[in-house]
Amino acid sequence: HVPREGLAAYRDPIEAAGYELERLDVGDPSFAGADLLSPDLVILMGGPMGVYETHRHPWIAYEIERVAERLEHDLPTLGVCFGAQIMAAVLGAEVYQGTQKEIGFAPIELSTTGGKSPLAALRNVPVLHWHGDTFDLPPGTELLASTTLYPNQAFRRGSNLLALQFHAEMGVDPRIEEWIDESADCLTSAALSPTTLRRAYAIDGRRAVNAGKLMIADWLAGLHTNGDPVVSLADTFSSGGAF
Repeated sequence: HVPREGLAAYRDPIEAAGYELERLDVGDPSFAGADLLSPDLVILMGGPMGVYETHRHPWIAYEIERVAERLEHDLPTLGVCFGAQIMAAVLGAEVYQGTQKEIGFAPIELSTTGGKSPLAALRNVPVLHWHGDTFDLPPGTELLASTTLYPNQAFRRGSNLLALQFHAEMGVDPRIEEWIDESADCLTSAALSPTTLRRAYAIDGRRAVNAGKLMIADWLAGLHTNGDPVVSLADTFSSGGAF
């Protein structure tokens, strides 16, 4: 959705599992007819936009439509941050602005189900949070993790659908500097200075991504695919053009 929010550390376990990655550009007019049914796995990464901002980003409506077709068939799908919000909306939950920004490293609290899921790798590990939107828990899903500010941090439906609000993929990727440069207002509203965030990134980042890799590897090990290439909406860029 934006080039600075890519797969980051998740790329390693995905490629190690044998997947071939292909990127889709949501700003390309052809995205309106994108095939998200054929791939073994679809990955929806983050972005600064809100699911409800279809007036500013017309491609959001197409993404929701294509993801809905995929989830209807229960095909393996991973959503991170904005991607998780897309999945929540598709599954019938409301997505809306939270009461305050949640930015910085902090551990998640695992539910009983979450503690028995791939997220167990993140137990007591501070991971990066960077969002101001949230969602209700979609019907028919299981809550996996929470924080005090945002009780719905992760959910799953069966073994094939996983949605993560937080960023366990970020901790060593240098694109964090672009996040910081583009988010001065967000950092101010969260009472967090760039210096403090950079220090936390240096201290907690590597441990976070190591745990994140284990989580993704464990999740992937439980999927059944048909050998087609993976399509990733990870490192995509929206040009803002209308379809």
